[in-house]
Amino acid sequence: MKIFTTGGCGFIGSNFILQNIALHQNTILNLDKLTYAGNSDNLEHLNKNNNYQFVHGDICDKNTVSSIFNEFLPDVVVNFAAESHVDRSIDGPMIFIKTNVLGTANLLNEAMNYWINNKNFIFLHISTDEVFGSLGKKGLFNELSHYKPNSPYSASKASSDHLVRAWNHTYGLPTLITNCSNNYGPYQFPEKLIPLVITNCLDEKPLPVYGKGENIRDWLYVEDHVDAINNVLSNGRAGETYNIGGNNEITNIDIVKTICYILDEIKPRASGESYKKLIMFVSDRPGHDFRYAIDSTKIKNEVGWFPKESFKTGIRKTIQWYIDNEKWWRRIKKNNAN
Repeated sequence: MKIFTTGGCGFIGSNFILQNIALHQNTILNLDKLTYAGNSDNLEHLNKNNNYQFVHGDICDKNTVSSIFNEFLPDVVVNFAAESHVDRSIDGPMIFIKTNVLGTANLLNEAMNYWINNKNFIFLHISTDEVFGSLGKKGLFNELSHYKPNSPYSASKASSDHLVRAWNHTYGLPTLITNCSNNYGPYQFPEKLIPLVITNCLDEKPLPVYGKGENIRDWLYVEDHVDAINNVLSNGRAGETYNIGGNNEITNIDIVKTICYILDEIKPRASGESYKKLIMFVSDRPGHDFRYAIDSTKIKNEVGWFPKESFKTGIRKTIQWYIDNEKWWRRIKKNNAN
């Protein structure tokens, strides 16, 4: 396939590109604005690969997007491009509206113009379970759950989901939407919970935990997520939405303690003390959703996908990756400190 990927220098997008070129020999054009979370270093060893092409640009730019459709002639669009950090959306919501809402609308409009003459085409939009809002102690989000976003980030993603559905329903554009649970794994931006805790442990810095750390998330190893996306592209039905979860519900404090426990084992502190001594509870962020959890029954039954990694296996792989790739995350932390 020829895949037009947006936001491919980000965490999930770069893992998607690496897997597709390595395992499936697909041809990929990657459009990325290279904002704070986009890192061209993630894909630097593909620079001489004939199956990979990079375009530095913005999904909001009509001319750039249009020229890519007309010159690259993709079979598929996979839209990862998004501002994606809740805390940043609270501090500066308007850039989230611009990229996640207006950018998606621009992509859809240009995709429709292209699809009129290229009927064997599909538009896959990557979204999040945060669009459904917060769960209580019981229940799971499924594809029929009502949207109830609680942060500027999740509201902007909910808006983009609605636009994708509207282009499918109104114009007939073949679309797919996936809503995933919290991802973790290689190449995740270091301000996110899991890489932040790992890298702060390695630097002997405090480990900030919101509130009492009782918020619950369903964790999905990023390579499992990429595998799910590829399965949806191959076997999903146009116009449908698929929820992707890892079946790993864990409180934030247990995530932090698990990372500390593993690092105590494989890379002990010089002092001999546990990394748990670095845990520091901080004021909860505004509107912090209590729990997210995904029901993945539909994607298992219709597409045949299920996660291969448990949290126990995935978190060890993730910790080892950050130990082995210290130069990668130190460069990011240095650049963001300046």
